[in-house]
Amino acid sequence: MKLSPKVAVVGSECVACGLCENVCPREAVHVVAGIRAQVDPARCVGCGTCARNCPAAVISLVPRKGGA
Repeated sequence: MKLSPKVAVVGSECVACGLCENVCPREAVHVVAGIRAQVDPARCVGCGTCARNCPAAVISLVPRKGGA
C-alpha cells in the first residue's frame, strides 16, 4: 500500500481498548504498556480504519510531516 499524505494520531484520551490495533491492516498501531495506543508513522498508510473503528473517537488523520 502506498503512503497517503495523512497519518493517524491517537489523542491523549485513548482508553487502550486495543480495537485499533486489531483492525489496522498494516500493524501500525500498538497499545503500549496498557496505557495508550501509538501509531508507527512509517507503517501507517493513512487508510483511516483505526479512526473509523475507535469507540472513544480519539484517533484522527493529520497531514504527514514532510509529505508522503
